Amino acid sequence: MTKLNELSPREGSTKERMRVGRGPGSGKGKTAGRGVKGQKARSGVAVAGFEGGQMPLHMRMPKRGFNNPFRMRLAEVNFWRLEQAIATGKLDAKKPIDGSALVAAGILRRQLDGVKLLGKGGLTSKLDITVHAASASAKAAVEKAGGKLTLTKPPAAASKVKKVKPEKTKAKASQADEPQSAEPESEAPPA
Repeated sequence: MTKLNELSPREGSTKERMRVGRGPGSGKGKTAGRGVKGQKARSGVAVAGFEGGQMPLHMRMPKRGFNNPFRMRLAEVNFWRLEQAIATGKLDAKKPIDGSALVAAGILRRQLDGVKLLGKGGLTSKLDITVHAASASAKAAVEKAGGKLTLTKPPAAASKVKKVKPEKTKAKASQADEPQSAEPESEAPPA
């Protein structure tokens, strides 16, 4: 039977740290395995993704997809979450429900660019709910329960549309309206 003072890690499970800069006999003396001079011989340097001039892997891989900078990010809420909040008394089914009511009840953390209603979980309550988008199954379930679903335009939709500055267009229009003389005025001959 092994005694406590005889316990040791299993063979090969631990490895001693490499001790660099301990003379030429260690094989890691002088430059300590860093090579000679240059940026990478210094401490605190990490050239991420550099492969010695070879085309790096992240540049060799094909680029696919597209991230639309004007996309609408909608906060999603399901029926089971609404029913849970109604059962615990955080949400009143008799009052109109909108994004701010969902945030106040703790169902959503924030509205983002708007709220989308999804149909996961059963709906038994009769709700008057106003959201910015809803799935087909969610619409059908609200109507089946005798509730009312109102869809509104997301508030951030107007702000994401690029607007043309009127000052620039006026300046271009005024330049176009100026008459340009066809012939340059002749100068008087020197006396």
